[in-house]
Amino acid sequence: MGSKAASSSRRSGRSSSKTPAASSSASKTPTKKKKTSGVSAAEKEHKMRSASSARSNRNKKRQPIDESDDEGTAGSSDGEVAAGPVSTSDSSDEEAVEEPAPRASAYRKKSTADKNTKKKKMKEVITASSSEEEDSEEEETGKSKNNKFFSDENADWLKPKAKAKGKAAKAKQQLMSSSDEDDSDASDDDGSGDNEFIARRSGRGGDSEDSSAADDDSDDEMLEVERQSRLIDREMELEEAEAEAEYRRTIQHSTEMFHLPTPEELEDDEDRVVPPTELRERIDAILEVLADFKSRREAGRSRSEYIDQLQSDMAELFGYLPELVEHFLSMFGPAETLEFLTASDSPRPLVIRTNTLKARRKDLAAALLKRGVTLDPLASWSKVGLKISESPVPVGATPEYLAGHYMLQSAASMCPVMALSPQPNERVLDMSAAPGGKTSYLAQLMRNTGSIVANDLKPDRQKATVANMHRLGVRNVITCAYDGRKLGKLWPNKFDKVLLDAPCSGLGVISRDPSVKVQRTMADVHRTVVLQKEILLSAIDALSYKKGGGYIVYSTCSVSVAENEEVVNYVLKKRDVKLVDTGLDFGKPGFTRYQQKRFHPSLALTRRFYPHVHNFDGFYVAKLKKLSDKRPGDDDDDDNDDDEVAAEEGAEVHGDDEDASNSESSDKDEDEEKSPKQRMKDEATASKKAKGKSKQKIDESGNDKVEAGPARKKAKRAVPPPMSKEQRKQKQKKKQATNAKVTKPRRHKLGM
Repeated sequence: MGSKAASSSRRSGRSSSKTPAASSSASKTPTKKKKTSGVSAAEKEHKMRSASSARSNRNKKRQPIDESDDEGTAGSSDGEVAAGPVSTSDSSDEEAVEEPAPRASAYRKKSTADKNTKKKKMKEVITASSSEEEDSEEEETGKSKNNKFFSDENADWLKPKAKAKGKAAKAKQQLMSSSDEDDSDASDDDGSGDNEFIARRSGRGGDSEDSSAADDDSDDEMLEVERQSRLIDREMELEEAEAEAEYRRTIQHSTEMFHLPTPEELEDDEDRVVPPTELRERIDAILEVLADFKSRREAGRSRSEYIDQLQSDMAELFGYLPELVEHFLSMFGPAETLEFLTASDSPRPLVIRTNTLKARRKDLAAALLKRGVTLDPLASWSKVGLKISESPVPVGATPEYLAGHYMLQSAASMCPVMALSPQPNERVLDMSAAPGGKTSYLAQLMRNTGSIVANDLKPDRQKATVANMHRLGVRNVITCAYDGRKLGKLWPNKFDKVLLDAPCSGLGVISRDPSVKVQRTMADVHRTVVLQKEILLSAIDALSYKKGGGYIVYSTCSVSVAENEEVVNYVLKKRDVKLVDTGLDFGKPGFTRYQQKRFHPSLALTRRFYPHVHNFDGFYVAKLKKLSDKRPGDDDDDDNDDDEVAAEEGAEVHGDDEDASNSESSDKDEDEEKSPKQRMKDEATASKKAKGKSKQKIDESGNDKVEAGPARKKAKRAVPPPMSKEQRKQKQKKKQATNAKVTKPRRHKLGM
């Protein structure tokens, strides 16, 4: 028995060492209160210890799995089960061990019941929380239904995905989708959803503030599509508000009446410096009045008064001479003049032209991009132009520029060369070449073949031309310095094509030379017009019309009609030329009428470029073709000269006939007195004289044919010898007797 007790004690110690948690759990389990009896506390403790030892023995035999997983006890992988504490007493009474078995089974039943109650409570808590979440979600969905941001048809896929998983989440999604479908059907039937949507967007809803607050709260939970739609709605609301404000402002302006300052008010303002903002407001107000002059003009004020005030305000605001502003107003009109003056103050974009003799535009653009230059192609009409927006380095000092890969040239100055379109192996004259931008472009198009004569009046300016030709690699250019008005006589009919970029007032390049505003007057413009006419006539004389050539391009950097259309119209009357198409698809056509002047209809083929329309410098391009060396006034002069010569020759013949008739009558009287021998001699001499006169007439007519031309001299009139008194008397008697011309005998009427 001692050995049995020792073994049981060892077993109990081993089991206690293996499962300490069981003892703690057993100690924590609640016990039912029992009625007090006569049993002492020591006996109760002894009974509990014996019950625990018996339970440990049974567990070793059967190895059951304890159900108290949640209480901290669990079976091991080898099938061992935790047990409670074992008593260390040496008692070996089997009855005492088997006595508490029914009490242990009751304890186990009690623990399982407690566990079931705990599980039920947990399930109730979970269901309560899920119901609260569903209620909150239903409230949110109810708010979102009142404030819909999307159509009901797309409600299924626009709803955010549920985060919960399991059967409860699926059931919740089914409930939400079914409620949305019911709500959508109801809104479709009643149309209330659309009305609420429209009311919310227009801002007229009763609960707009609450809905906006709810929308702000739900921004974080919305999808990207919903967020973008909300932004679009807000932008639309802002646009509607701005449109309403602009509409009210226009109504206010249309109902207001602009007061034009009187001369007394202007005199008071002479001592005051008018700010630019006030000038600009007054200019805009005058333009509005001129746009609807009948309804918006002030009573007792004429249109000329408004124009005069507009002219003075523009001249003061932009710093022009008043006569220049008046000239622009006569050309463009009030509104367009303001646009022209504003654009003339802004700088033009920087443009470079690729030199295809040394580089390609693609390679040049790649090299400049590596240096940090921001550039774009110039336009579709140019294959060599590049427009530079920004550059961290000076464009005129890059290695590519020094190597001659490109040339700084404005977009407008490329147009005359493109209109002329020179071909290889042609002879071309550039009458105003310096500093060589157009000349190098001509050589580029001719592929360094043929010959180009680059002329300029000032030799100092030709230094830049020579330097640019060497840098760009041009080898077919000859530079000279002559007066352009004398080249027609110096080289008549020598060139296939001529380019004349005539000197002008520079009214189109004010952005590059602001001094034009105060230094140019209309008198200067008229002086340059005379020079331009002379140079253009000389250029036409130097042009050859043979071999399919005979083209000349006339261009100026001015927008004045006097320097452009009037000059070309004058040349059409003085030379045998005609206007042809420039080949430029852009630009405005030239004027065919200006104020009281009317020009040739073919001037519509010329092209004008404006800074406020094309973002170019102001430019004018006209292309002429020479038809012959004749001049329109020469044919009339030749006809008049021929008529005068024929009349003079007829008068001479008529005088000779009269003299011959007079001499014949006198000879008859003398022949009657002379002998027959003398008569024979006189007839022979008379025949010889007649032959000599006929030979002289033939020679004179032949000489006239040889010397026919504009510089032909008039033939001298032959003067007859003086007549004696007797011969005059006889002549008068014969006239009285015949009473008719000698060449036409008198016709006698036949008697009936």
